[in-house]
Amino acid sequence: MSNVKIIGPKVANVPWQDRPADNQTGLPVWRYSENPIIGRNPLKGVARIFNSAVIPYEDAFIGVFRGEQTNGVPYIYLGHSQDAIHWEFDKEKIPFVNEKGEPFMPVYAYDPRLVKVEDTYYMMWCQDCYGASIGMAKTQDFKTFTRMESPFLPFNRNAVLFPRKIGGKYMMLSRPSDSGHTPFGDVYLSESPDMLYWGRHRHVMGKKGEHWWENVKIGGGAAPIETSEGWLLFYHGVTGTCNGLVYSIGGAILDIDNPSVVKYRCATFLLTPEEWYEERGFVPNVTFPCATIHDAETGKIAIYYGAADSYVGLAFTTVDEVVDYIKANSEVTGNDTEIGIR
Repeated sequence: MSNVKIIGPKVANVPWQDRPADNQTGLPVWRYSENPIIGRNPLKGVARIFNSAVIPYEDAFIGVFRGEQTNGVPYIYLGHSQDAIHWEFDKEKIPFVNEKGEPFMPVYAYDPRLVKVEDTYYMMWCQDCYGASIGMAKTQDFKTFTRMESPFLPFNRNAVLFPRKIGGKYMMLSRPSDSGHTPFGDVYLSESPDMLYWGRHRHVMGKKGEHWWENVKIGGGAAPIETSEGWLLFYHGVTGTCNGLVYSIGGAILDIDNPSVVKYRCATFLLTPEEWYEERGFVPNVTFPCATIHDAETGKIAIYYGAADSYVGLAFTTVDEVVDYIKANSEVTGNDTEIGIR
């Protein structure tokens, strides 16, 4: 096994469970035995929490959670945890404000990501801007959440910010689509000098017909992890069956300086719906990654994923195991390895 390094801070209290001895899948990712870590009706007025993001904060953990209200409208709620497994949630949804400090709530908000860049925490989610688009907000204390300008026109989903600037620019992945249910299905990279104006859009990678598990569409998942091999990306891939769509978790490694270039892309999924909480729920057969907590010292990675649009699941891997597996099972095309501009 190689000695791949995570480039980033130490997280001594990263949640962890060793690989079970009876794991026969041959895959480098394994589930937490006590899944799901968040069940139905987690707080009053919220039927389900799923597709949510967490991050180390001070000596504990904090997260932004997709809360499907009992009226069906999704909003984002704040959660707190000492161990990143057992969570307590604020009773009210996050009170977003505009740059003047005035209340400014989105019509709806779902599938948030949470990324720290320098001294600021940025949140991205899907919202309505006269069509499905990307919403953004920033905070430094998790008390005041200031909404920012929408980075892209509708229609767009699955925005994920890189955890540091590259070449002096902020970088963000997204998945442009149209007014249908995301038939375009490819991931793009955009950059910004100031988190206000976004451009220099580059194609990163698209759905793959020969990989049946991701032949309908793909989309960014957790924030990319900087490693000595490149940016490690956990993303979701979707296939269509006679009984509906199936969402699995895949893995790729992007070039460290030009992340529109895919160095390695795993031909197999890393996790696919198999357990009851993944196969059975409001939207069955979904494993949807939105966050990782990772420790640079030990190489441990905890992956948080939405399960069946009803629960939050937790899975584990190490940077050595998952990078080795992705490289050993990599299949890239010219569309993956080119710079992404035509």
